[in-house]
Amino acid sequence: MSTLTVPHSVPSVGEDVEQLRSAFSGWGTNEGLIVSILAHRNADQRKAIRESYASTFNEDLLNALDKELSSDFERVVLLWTLDPAERDALLTNEATKRWTSSNQVLMEVACTRTSNQLLSAKQAYHARYKKSLEEDVGYHTSGDFRKLLLPLVSVYRYDGDEVNMTLAKSESKILHEKIKDKHYSDDDVIRILTTRSKAQLLATLNHYKDAFGNDVDKDLDPESKDEYLSLLRGTINCLTYPERYFAEMLRLAINGQGTDEHALTRIVTTRAEIDMKVVKEEYYRRNSVQLEKAIKKDTGGDYEKMLLALIGHEE
Repeated sequence: MSTLTVPHSVPSVGEDVEQLRSAFSGWGTNEGLIVSILAHRNADQRKAIRESYASTFNEDLLNALDKELSSDFERVVLLWTLDPAERDALLTNEATKRWTSSNQVLMEVACTRTSNQLLSAKQAYHARYKKSLEEDVGYHTSGDFRKLLLPLVSVYRYDGDEVNMTLAKSESKILHEKIKDKHYSDDDVIRILTTRSKAQLLATLNHYKDAFGNDVDKDLDPESKDEYLSLLRGTINCLTYPERYFAEMLRLAINGQGTDEHALTRIVTTRAEIDMKVVKEEYYRRNSVQLEKAIKKDTGGDYEKMLLALIGHEE
């Protein structure tokens, strides 16, 4: 499901490091060379490149890239080069500082990672910022947002496939009653969404539709502009059908009033090695436009080339 393309015969780490160093030398930066290397190496290979670069030149590759690159191209390359857990730590820390769509980013990371991935992100957060993600989420959020987000980032869900259908039936009834009465932040709603495994939650929501006639997110007033309701719908979608969620977020990032490069960059760099192939298929199914065509229309230059390489499309 990954769109990352790695050469059948990958150069040695030493060769990659020397090539990257040469990209920073002379007049101007060889951005094309940077794309040709980093956009075609998996997470383990990128980590090895960073380690070798640091030991060879006594400089963090990220610092070198930061000095040589700029704007959206710089951000996509830096985010991609980071270890996935470090990347999630950076994204969530930015979100706690009230960057654009902060609550959405926190929810997205909490709900679309495996339990071990979320734990690794929190460990990276602790190491980098000398405090916990939970601490910052608790401090920087309030009200219903804190009530939902804090347990989402704190949980360690069961990742297996085992499902209790009796529980699914009873909890679908609880959800229906609370949502019908517009008690969207009720303790039971929060408990179900923030503690149950993804398989269990999917069974509960499937039974909800069978028993009550609607998908649960349809009953959460999809026309409402209420930010908490939007976050609640996003939570459900991320936990059950993340490819649909990311396809919709890409549509909004590309087709809104001006391109939301931060959202576009975040989604491409975090999903390219996970499920971007499925996201692309869902994007086309929903929009009748290939994702690469949409990206070409709304971006340009080296930024466009890096994005296209990561989603598996190059000229």
